[in-house]
Amino acid sequence: MPTPSSTEDAYGPVIDALKDLVDPSCRAKDVAAIHARASALTGRLKSLARAANTATRTTKNLTAAARQEMDQSHLGLQNLLYEKRHLEREIEKCRQFASVYQDIPLYSLEEFELLAPPAAHTEEVLADEHQLLLNRLSFEFVERQRLDKTKKELTQQKEELLKESKTKLATIDNIKTQIETLVKVAADVQKKVDELVSSIPTENADAPG
Repeated sequence: MPTPSSTEDAYGPVIDALKDLVDPSCRAKDVAAIHARASALTGRLKSLARAANTATRTTKNLTAAARQEMDQSHLGLQNLLYEKRHLEREIEKCRQFASVYQDIPLYSLEEFELLAPPAAHTEEVLADEHQLLLNRLSFEFVERQRLDKTKKELTQQKEELLKESKTKLATIDNIKTQIETLVKVAADVQKKVDELVSSIPTENADAPG
């Protein structure tokens, strides 16, 4: 993809050559040769302008793709943040355990039997209130550790997504700058072409009467 600087470097010599053609010292030369040279240079400028426009469209497409990818990353980040907040609330509930074990908010017995390993709620355990309570407290402790680990993993994922989003934002800003520069270069090229073409003498005007 041509960059603004490479496009400007390419059309600079062409502009200079066209300026030479409209110099008064050149007008005394062969008009047909001047027109042929001017037509070739004008065609070159038009080709450069088309290349600049093509590069602009390509850059816009890349920008749109990068923005879409960033939007997907942002959506993923929002989902992670939602899950993180949910887990933080659950962890906070665990941390608010009362100092007296009877006041600790445990999973209900039905939830415990559904979620805990089968060995933790055998018929013998269910018949022993003391052992059942110990098993339920142990299960709560394991659950809190699991939730804390999940929180740390989600926090790490969040940080990675934030870094990725910052990188993509920087890329988009850079692409926008390139687009603006390319558009300006294309406009300048078109303006100079129009000015130079209008200043080139026509064959009929310079031909002897």
